Amino acid sequence: MTTIVVLFNLLPDTDPLAYENWAKTVDIPNVRRLPGCSDFRVLKVSGLLGSDEAPPYAYSEIIEVDDMAPFGEAVGSEAMQAVAAQFQAFAKDPVFMVSESLD
Repeated sequence: MTTIVVLFNLLPDTDPLAYENWAKTVDIPNVRRLPGCSDFRVLKVSGLLGSDEAPPYAYSEIIEVDDMAPFGEAVGSEAMQAVAAQFQAFAKDPVFMVSESLD
């Protein structure tokens, strides 16, 4: 299984409630429906464990992918490109990390 971890902050002047509503109503349902995707979660970061410092990122996404071939094809569709463009209008320099489980 492949896990895609996305770390990001919102663009300046972006209303967090507007982003969170969009994530709940558009992003999460659309990504969860993609072929090859077994789970998708958007997380709001609340702090750093054992520290009072501000975390470097305000949000993260965890995308669990069972099969990258159909997932990659679906992500390239016109509908998902529209969702991706909407995400880019909220997110400042998102970092997409593709990872594999050690177990």
